[in-house]
Amino acid sequence: MEKWVVSAKKADFKKISEQFGIDPVTARIIRNREVIGEEAIEEYLHGTLEDLQDPEKMKDMKKAVSILKEKIQQKKKIRIIGDYDIDGVQSVYILYSALRECGARADYAIPDRMKDGYGVNERLVRQAASEEVDTILTCDNGIAAEAELALAKELGMTVIITDHHEIPYEQKEDGQKIFHIPPADAVVNPKQPDCPYPFKELCGGAVAFKLAQSLFQNMGFLPEKALTYLENAAFATVGDVMPLIGENRILVKEGLKALNRTKNYGMRALAARNQIEPGKIKAYHIGFVLGPCLNASGRLDTAYRALKMLLAEDQQTAAALAEDLYDLNASRKEMTEQGVSQAVKLVEETSLKEDKVLVIYLPDCHESLAGIIAGRVRERYHRPVFLLTSAKDGVKGSGRSIESYSMFEEMSKCKELFTRFGGHPMAAGLSLPREHVELFRQRLNENTVLTQEDLQGKIVIDVPMPLDYISKPLIEEMNLLEPFGKSNEKPVFADKGIHILSLQILGKNKNVCRMQVQSQGGTRMNAVYFGDTEAFLDFLRQKFGNTALEQTMTGCRETGPMAVETGNFHNGITVSFIYYPEINVYNGRESLQIIVKNYC
Repeated sequence: MEKWVVSAKKADFKKISEQFGIDPVTARIIRNREVIGEEAIEEYLHGTLEDLQDPEKMKDMKKAVSILKEKIQQKKKIRIIGDYDIDGVQSVYILYSALRECGARADYAIPDRMKDGYGVNERLVRQAASEEVDTILTCDNGIAAEAELALAKELGMTVIITDHHEIPYEQKEDGQKIFHIPPADAVVNPKQPDCPYPFKELCGGAVAFKLAQSLFQNMGFLPEKALTYLENAAFATVGDVMPLIGENRILVKEGLKALNRTKNYGMRALAARNQIEPGKIKAYHIGFVLGPCLNASGRLDTAYRALKMLLAEDQQTAAALAEDLYDLNASRKEMTEQGVSQAVKLVEETSLKEDKVLVIYLPDCHESLAGIIAGRVRERYHRPVFLLTSAKDGVKGSGRSIESYSMFEEMSKCKELFTRFGGHPMAAGLSLPREHVELFRQRLNENTVLTQEDLQGKIVIDVPMPLDYISKPLIEEMNLLEPFGKSNEKPVFADKGIHILSLQILGKNKNVCRMQVQSQGGTRMNAVYFGDTEAFLDFLRQKFGNTALEQTMTGCRETGPMAVETGNFHNGITVSFIYYPEINVYNGRESLQIIVKNYC
């Protein structure tokens, strides 16, 4: 059971409320998201594209654009090398489309996840050289490809890196970090230690968008032309699970508006195939519906299919490609469920269960699903998880972490075990020899300083808010807080002493629990729980007895003198809920209801 804690961050909520014309509840949520100071609050609530930073503040941006402009004018062949995930595909789309708009001789290459692994590699470099490519332009990769890009320079090619991943480094005994940046003619990555660009959390697609902005400006186009790619940068930002703060929040907020009126045949076809109404796409749909379809292409087949869908020039072609991606994603879901089941069985039945950092080796698992399965196992056990699979030349894997554990930092402490590794604090990728698997597990667990408290799941409640306080204006004001995602999570509310008056289980898979509930203050409304309804019923049965539960499920009420006197007319089932309020519309009638996220 997760620990429930109330966020106790301090601020003058009354003053913020009055100054910005918002409810004190909304003011509290904004403070909980670390948005502090008048300027930051104003940007959070009302930020526009005008608040985005100038792309040319980024180190080497001017240099990269100058090189590209020259190559375009000289009709030199430019090859974009991307990556096979959402961010990589969208980055390639942005750069390829922008370069073509500028009249460039441009094409693209995307590594094969199974044959090539992540990022630019020797095969792609030599292939480019043999096909008389003049310039390699990377996106969403390249910063860790020191040897590969050194080879490109030896073979006489110009190299421009655009990336957003951490800069590889070695740490000296005195703690000093020596950064290793590949030899390139220009390196555009805001994570470089000496890059003055103030916002460091852009994804690869957003860096590509910034390059397109600067390139168009220097090629004499109107600034608005680059906004064509705003929806792609937004899609990439959400798909790569970047924090929705600062510039990212504006990019996604404005990008979603653009996405909801997109003219891109592929985007429209994919939304239609997933039965998302025009104009109704939210960050959630990118993260959990549309994005996984793009990712499925690179996981189970080739990311070229996803890119071709985005580049489709007619509705029919786009619809056929969207259908393919939808089917691939359905297969991916089924294979993922099997992998999660195998991983959990291994943890439960072996000594792995005692480890603070889980290193799970499933040799037969499809290597492209390692990251998804690792994420699901992390959710179950609330521990950092590395999921390893057999590969052609050893073992490959992906890691998914918890907030108190930086994967990249911890892997850097035992980097001699890997043939290759890279990533972020929260996610990582690696390759290592088969004989190092157990040693990797041992070293991570010996080195870790994770405590039992770190490993206990925690739900942070934004506002302990009685159901009586919920109103339509407050729910509508919550729209100001969107888009929701990493670092700008959907607000978490809680109330205790809630009486469940009636309860029924609905849905084809019996996974929906609809209740009528009453607060301590007497407010009644509907509550809906989507989740493990069987576990919820077991919880109620154990706490309150079978008779009380049956009465609740048949809608029976106590009618004793006490019930009449108090006016509660309930059956004794009283719980605490973590919830989110919403307006339910049924047959044209609106009513307030809560979506229950957790209970105790």
